[in-house]
Amino acid sequence: MKLSYRWGTIDPVDLPVEWPLQPMLAKAAKVVPSQPEDGPASWSYEPKWDGFRAIVFRDGDEVILGSRGGKDLARYFPELVENVREELPDRVVVDGEIVVPREIDGRTRLDWDALSERIHPADSRVRMLAEKTPSMFVGFDLLALGSADLTPEPFHVRRAKLLDVMGDGGPAGGRRCQVTSATDDAATAQDWFERFEGAGLDGVVAKKLDGIYLPNKREMIKIKHARTADCALIGYRVHKSGNGIGSLLLGLYDGDQLRMIGGASAFTDKRRVELLEELQPLRTGEDPKSGEPNRWTSNKDRSWVPLRIERVVEVAYDQMEGERLRHAARFLRWRPDRDPLSCTYEQLEVPVNYDVADVIAGGN
Repeated sequence: MKLSYRWGTIDPVDLPVEWPLQPMLAKAAKVVPSQPEDGPASWSYEPKWDGFRAIVFRDGDEVILGSRGGKDLARYFPELVENVREELPDRVVVDGEIVVPREIDGRTRLDWDALSERIHPADSRVRMLAEKTPSMFVGFDLLALGSADLTPEPFHVRRAKLLDVMGDGGPAGGRRCQVTSATDDAATAQDWFERFEGAGLDGVVAKKLDGIYLPNKREMIKIKHARTADCALIGYRVHKSGNGIGSLLLGLYDGDQLRMIGGASAFTDKRRVELLEELQPLRTGEDPKSGEPNRWTSNKDRSWVPLRIERVVEVAYDQMEGERLRHAARFLRWRPDRDPLSCTYEQLEVPVNYDVADVIAGGN
């Protein structure tokens, strides 16, 4: 008998931890938490992987890649389903992250765009991408093994069992199911935070060594990268309501060429209208330009209004993905003291390039 859910049907799994299961979550912090000055360590630190959060359920041949929202991602990652069958125990539940590692500039790092492209309705394209950009699963918590529910166990016990189950020999053997690196040394965690973004990671996560697994509770701590940049204002998009500005479009100079890197959004209703009035004198008189296609909202109007390149805006951003912003930036302030020509990629903090192998348990 198959189980019905809002995205379709799946075969049932008989495991001590049932699907669907919402993962344990993290709350944001500005700094890596320190260990107690006296007594044993209380925190375990690990790199924050920038992929699709997924809890893997395996019961024999049945494999579910459970997303945070309760969707089974297995149809989008058929190669990973086979990897789970080949590399994990017959009955197991593992919390982790689905990522797509690719060689970029001579090193293997995470490719968010390639990962996002895997979510596609056409089975033929899914199969093609499974061969072209194969995924990898990085485990960071063991929730069940055989008939044992491990969620009431302290994290340090679950971590030790995870290494036993998935191995700690690093990626040299070609395995596609790996275990993240972890440390109880706060200085090492801070070093990871500063260095490992070059491998495509998103910060550091801290977990209580004696903590049990609490689904949908913010019991972990995440420290993410946050930076600022001065960008040339190149245009805007009208808000979807038709009232005011939805996003400011940002550019950086690469030599003599101005490249669009993304946008700054999330303005209040009042501020959207104010910005629209404020920027009208900068309009070039050109017709709105067509926007870049968006695979998630293909019917959405992506047109934008070009402006004369006269203004500089300072924005807060978390991460770059190649030459573009990974997420939408946050408007901070206008910079009338800056010349748009001074807004170059050179101002960005460029981390040391590290390989994904450096953040796999046993690989660094």
